[in-house]
Amino acid sequence: MERTFHCFQCGQPHAVETWPSINVAQDPDLKGRVRDGSLFVWECPHCGARNLAKYQTLYHDPAERLMVWLLPDGQEPPAAVAEAVQELDGYTLRRVRDVGALVEKVLIHDAGLEDTILEMCKHVTRMELADQHPNPALLDVPMRFYRLEGADHEITLSFPLDGQMQVVNIGFNVYEDARGILSRNPSVQPAPGFAEIDASWLRRYFR
Repeated sequence: MERTFHCFQCGQPHAVETWPSINVAQDPDLKGRVRDGSLFVWECPHCGARNLAKYQTLYHDPAERLMVWLLPDGQEPPAAVAEAVQELDGYTLRRVRDVGALVEKVLIHDAGLEDTILEMCKHVTRMELADQHPNPALLDVPMRFYRLEGADHEITLSFPLDGQMQVVNIGFNVYEDARGILSRNPSVQPAPGFAEIDASWLRRYFR
């Protein structure tokens, strides 16, 4: 499905292929393009600028029982579709507001991790960084899961600070500690249906 977008640099319109739904069982090649974000990037044929195409799409990985609904600008999913999908047993259902968050959800799930626990990891990491460095901005900096690697399953988080992208590595023990915190607080649970799990969600319970 093609839609017209305007280049942020020169303002010229261009028809771009979009995907209202992404089923990686039917189109396996799309998964890699979602994971690296390239599915949503287009190059302006007039000035060469690389643009991000913002639109609604439903990512579906049947093998992993994962659905993530990308709803930019606070859009709401069609009620009938959302209600039908909620009946799927054993699925992880999430909603996100931007492409970066969609990419992160897929990476987290593919790594065998839980996004609720990772949000607690980010919360703990922000507080530790703020204690170590005299920069209050660290308490609210947006963090993204980047990767899980090594024999010790070290977790890498990325975040912007002072105009540059930074990374911080945390041990898997932080993840296990965060799991323990959430297990002791059973009221901290995703909402039914397509839950929005991010820093704002966690701040409802922990400050």
